[in-house]
Amino acid sequence: MSALSDQLVSFAILAYLVAMISHAVEYALGNARAQTAAPARALVGAGVGAAGGGTPETPVANGSSAAERTARRARMAGLVAVAVTALGVLLHLGALVTRGIAADRMPWGNMYEFVLTVTWIGVAAWLVVLWKRPQLRRLGLFLSLVMVLLVATAELVLYTPIVPLVPALNSYWFVIHVSTIVFASGIFLLGAVPAVAFLMRSGYERGRRSFPYTLAKRLPAAAALERLTFVLHAFAFPIFTFAVIAGAIWAEAAWGRPWGWDPKETWSFISWVIYAGYLHARATPSVKRNVATWLAIVGFLTMLMNLFGVNIFFEGLHSYGGLD
Repeated sequence: MSALSDQLVSFAILAYLVAMISHAVEYALGNARAQTAAPARALVGAGVGAAGGGTPETPVANGSSAAERTARRARMAGLVAVAVTALGVLLHLGALVTRGIAADRMPWGNMYEFVLTVTWIGVAAWLVVLWKRPQLRRLGLFLSLVMVLLVATAELVLYTPIVPLVPALNSYWFVIHVSTIVFASGIFLLGAVPAVAFLMRSGYERGRRSFPYTLAKRLPAAAALERLTFVLHAFAFPIFTFAVIAGAIWAEAAWGRPWGWDPKETWSFISWVIYAGYLHARATPSVKRNVATWLAIVGFLTMLMNLFGVNIFFEGLHSYGGLD
């Protein structure tokens, strides 16, 4: 089962890579469609000015037909990307299930397993968002890129052979606390993607044509991206709050104190404060949306610090990274 889990992770990475390429093809064909329509309009103007008759009809038809074919190909590439992403989610889930069966526990005992679970939550939630709002599909290019990077990092850098849980984790609170942390982290991961995309798209809509704003040329409108960012964070924040409280209760039972400013506890508190600040700023009319969104991005950076930095660079009661 352990070997099967490892193989399924590799296949999931491949699926996310194919999905990313398909999304990129949709982007490229979208640009080609715009370029195809422009010559058709130029031919119309030239024909009318020169002859004053109906000779331009053939070029218009040809240009329109080419644009339609390109649009169909772009849509097909986008649908293929979504289908392959769904396949990747199934492979990803299979890797988690087989890992859990091999370990005879929930697969959340170290950084490798935690990252695999968080990324699965993020991409599964993305499919739900896409089902509700298919017009956001082009955001999938950035989401699939993030999935490839994180899951590949987990497999190539964070991989840890299956080992029993450390004694402190042998508790029913392990399921309660870690499951809610994992779920909230996955939603925050997904929420960070439209947050970054909103900042780029907002700049593009204000006339900025330098890198990285030009990357957002084919993205949905900034308002839709900002709204998605808020909805995801508003959904995840109460779950994250419960997870922090559950962790304090577990710490009281395991270590005789609910809070001890352990590095992971400290960074969890920092993340909680920043995300609370984002939601407060988002609800304050005088705060600009791009300023509030930067808080959401900083919040996710603190989550990454809590996951990678604390486990790698700090010693504490929560040092369960599994890395030597």
